[in-house]
Amino acid sequence: MDVATPDLGIGVTAFATIFLAELPDKTMLATIVLSSRFRRPLAVWVGAAGALTAQMVIATTAGRLLAELPQRPVRFAVAALFAFGAIVLWRARDDAAGNDEIVDGRPELEHPAAVRTATLPGRRVAATVFGIVFIAEWGDLTQLTAASLAAKGEPVSVFLGATVAMVSVAAIGVLAGRTLLRVVPAGVLHRVAASVFAALAVVFFVDAVRSG
Repeated sequence: MDVATPDLGIGVTAFATIFLAELPDKTMLATIVLSSRFRRPLAVWVGAAGALTAQMVIATTAGRLLAELPQRPVRFAVAALFAFGAIVLWRARDDAAGNDEIVDGRPELEHPAAVRTATLPGRRVAATVFGIVFIAEWGDLTQLTAASLAAKGEPVSVFLGATVAMVSVAAIGVLAGRTLLRVVPAGVLHRVAASVFAALAVVFFVDAVRSG
C-alpha cells in the first residue's frame, strides 16, 4: 500500500460501512461463542483482531491492484458488488432467528473441533481464535467490501477505517455481544447495513456513468 496521509472522510466511510455490515455477522457471533468457550476474553479478542487485521491487509492490497485497472469498468464492478451485498444482507434478515441459536451457545462454526477446552494458555487461545476467524472471514462480504472501497483509491484510509471497524465488532462480541443482540434484533441490523450498501451501489454507479 502507498504511504500517504489518510483521508478522514474515506476512513469514516469505510468504518461505517464495514461496521454496519459485520455487526450482526459471524465475526461478532464467533467472538461471543469463543469467549464463552475459552473464558479468556482478552486472548480471544487479540486472536480475532490479528486475524481481521490480516484480512484487511489482503483486501485493501487487492483493492489497490484493482485501482491500477481502467477506472470506469472497475467502478461499474464495484457498484455491482455493493448491489449484490445489499441483496445478500437484506435477504439475511430472514435468517435472524438462526443467529439467536448461535447466541444461545449452539454455534456451527467452520472449525468447532479447534475449540476444546477453557483451560488453554492465553497464547494458544489467541492462536486458535486467529485461525478460526481468519478462515471464517476469507472471501467474506466485508472483505470484498474493503477491496471495493480500496479500488476507489486511498487504500491506507480504507485499511484504517475497515480495520478499526472489524476490531471494534470483535470487541463488542467479546464484551457485550449477547446483550446487544437482545436489545437490537439482528434483522434490524441487517436491514440498516443493506440500505447502506444499496446507497453505495448507487453512488458508485453514478460515478462510473459520469466518468464516461
